[in-house]
Amino acid sequence: MNNLNDPEITVVIPAYKCEMCIDELYTRIAKTLERLCLSFEIIFINDASPENDWEAIKKLSIADKRVKGINFSRNFGQHYAITAGLDSARGNWIVIMDCDLQDQPEEIEKLYNKAKEGYEIVYARRAERKDGFLKKLSSKLFYKVLSFLTDVEQDETVGNFGIYSRRSIEAVKSLKENLRYFPVKIRWVGFSSTTIPVEHSANRDRESSYNLRRLFSLALDVMLATSNKPLKLVVQLGMLISATSFIFAVYLLIKALSGDYLIAGWPSLIVSIWFLSGIIIFILGIIGLYVGKTFDETKNKPLYIIKETTDKND
Repeated sequence: MNNLNDPEITVVIPAYKCEMCIDELYTRIAKTLERLCLSFEIIFINDASPENDWEAIKKLSIADKRVKGINFSRNFGQHYAITAGLDSARGNWIVIMDCDLQDQPEEIEKLYNKAKEGYEIVYARRAERKDGFLKKLSSKLFYKVLSFLTDVEQDETVGNFGIYSRRSIEAVKSLKENLRYFPVKIRWVGFSSTTIPVEHSANRDRESSYNLRRLFSLALDVMLATSNKPLKLVVQLGMLISATSFIFAVYLLIKALSGDYLIAGWPSLIVSIWFLSGIIIFILGIIGLYVGKTFDETKNKPLYIIKETTDKND
């Protein structure tokens, strides 16, 4: 439960290779929320960035006690950093945004005002994405694959940026799976939600940590953690192969009864063996992935490890 001293808004920001953006991001957030006369805290989570992100965060926390820093022991990933921020957040409303200034801090005002109309979740939709062609393409493919594999419609124009009520965040925190992909979890818990368009800034020559390979791997992990659709697809594939085999067997029987002599050849035999063997290995692979994920869940490992924080009370 929140007490009277808790801030109205907590801003959670995972940081990785954002040393040059952190001071400006803090300044713009503070100006926006001070203009609204809202109490707030800002939580930066350094995901073991190889740059000097942590030094920049520590300087800010010394200058402004409303800034809190969390430093991971190693790189756990963006969504685990978000989880750590949510675990420490005390605000009545929680804003999640990226550290690279593509999410505009000034848009928090629009998100907050919309939430006060009675919504518990307000997603920020990037009206015009200021990304390169390859980034847009890989993101679109990722969300298409993710939507298909999880049977949950995903919008490539909506990321983590948004404002979320304390109740919706507590519901997300109650989900104990090891995989922490925030957009899927926040949609799963429900609650009243809406989407509003926001300005999206161009990437400041910062290389995205998500390439096509990592996006595909993330989609696969999310699918395995949230859906059994691949198992259903495998069953359907098996039924299709069985039906095709039965039709082919009937065809051969008709040919034999009509007096045609069929001579079995090596090509058809080898192709059949290789095809069916590939299907069997594919099916076993899918099952193995699920078994592996189940095994990972039983280990009950911590989601992240904190090396240090700027909060002396921790």
